[in-house]
Amino acid sequence: MAKGKNVSVYFCQNCGYESSKWMGQCPGCREWNTMVEELVDRKAVGKTKSAAQELEAAKPAALSQIQYEHQERMHTGYGELDRVLGGGVVPGSLVLVGGDPGIGKSTLLLQVCQKLSQDMDVLYISGEESPQQIKMRAERIGSFSDRLTLLCETNLDLVSKVIEREHPSVVMIDSIQTMYKEDVSSAPGSVSQVREATGVLLRIAKEKGIAVFIVGHVTKEGVVAGPRVLEHMVDTVLYFEGDRHAVYRILRGVKNRFGSTNEIGVFEMCESGLAEVLNPSQVMLNGRPEEASGSVVACSMEGTRPMLMEIQALVCQSNFGMPRRTSAGADLNRVNLLMAVLEKRAGLSMSNCDAYVNIAGGIRMNEPAIDLGIVLALFSSLKDKPVGAKTICFGEVGLSGEVRAVSMPQQRVAEAAKLGFEVCILPAVCLELVKEAQGIKLVGVANVREAIGAVLRGC
Repeated sequence: MAKGKNVSVYFCQNCGYESSKWMGQCPGCREWNTMVEELVDRKAVGKTKSAAQELEAAKPAALSQIQYEHQERMHTGYGELDRVLGGGVVPGSLVLVGGDPGIGKSTLLLQVCQKLSQDMDVLYISGEESPQQIKMRAERIGSFSDRLTLLCETNLDLVSKVIEREHPSVVMIDSIQTMYKEDVSSAPGSVSQVREATGVLLRIAKEKGIAVFIVGHVTKEGVVAGPRVLEHMVDTVLYFEGDRHAVYRILRGVKNRFGSTNEIGVFEMCESGLAEVLNPSQVMLNGRPEEASGSVVACSMEGTRPMLMEIQALVCQSNFGMPRRTSAGADLNRVNLLMAVLEKRAGLSMSNCDAYVNIAGGIRMNEPAIDLGIVLALFSSLKDKPVGAKTICFGEVGLSGEVRAVSMPQQRVAEAAKLGFEVCILPAVCLELVKEAQGIKLVGVANVREAIGAVLRGC
């Protein structure tokens, strides 16, 4: 085949794996029927500089001779977002905001534009909505500064020229799937177009020192080329979690070159946009039933923030030969494992029972510290024995039935005491790590039998 001609290449829509031939299963992510054919001009793609310019740019430099100036982070005006970003937006960084369609990505970025435009120039580029539609959404949020400018364009060549001419401090791209380069022959939203468009925006961000936010849509089936393809290219990856029909949203950092990936931000969807939830523990416990069996409060750590949540369990006799097990918010395999531990180590008969476990509030937690909460909720529902309304627990449960230590027990106990809890069931090995526990009684347990005994005694 002659040079410069379009060649047929197969890409995986889920992970971006490239192959010269079609395959039923992607070797990269092991998903089936995700390979699609695209025409790529090998000569045109990625050629933005001449050979002399490329040779000049490839000159190495000694690390000791590189000058570095400390740059202050830009605060977005939202403490929850700054927490996830590691303290604010780094100039010259490329941030990817991903999530399901309708989860609130565009709303959050428009609200960030409202705050940032008070002190700096912000350019909002939309390829999905008209200026009138964005104006309608902006009126629900509030008033905007004249330093926020709007551009509705999908041609990336024009977009890059406008950014270089205006040279704003922050650029919002909504969304990356709508941008296209004329040099790439495939359709907008394909793996080639999305990857090439992100490469152009990355070059602009690094050369001009402009902070760029890009929105990437992703579906549960992974049929849209988005964040999973671009995670290795950008500096920071943020994911919106939660049901779009629910009230609360969780912003989680999956990748961050300038901060920790353990922090989360909690937002509430209101009529005027997304509002920060400064005390998510108290919000998650609102409406909790009192003196109801199967309801236990547990504590999980998200980064440096302790979060209290209500774990609900419903255990009842099964009418069929195969019991049904369902979990919402917790790992189902972990729930099955803990039920097996209860049968073997605590002598409870649960093999003929249906079990349903739910974490109230629509959030999802995978930290092992909530194991003890799930165990006590299952026991409480099975025996119809309510756990005290002022009792909280945390701890990892092993296969031998032991309750193992967890990180930062002092912060967990302090958060529980602040919200008015009077009893805390925790691993016995963590007692010596908790230095102060004013107003709360600590009950150390070594295994699940002792934890169940503490509940039966009323702690």
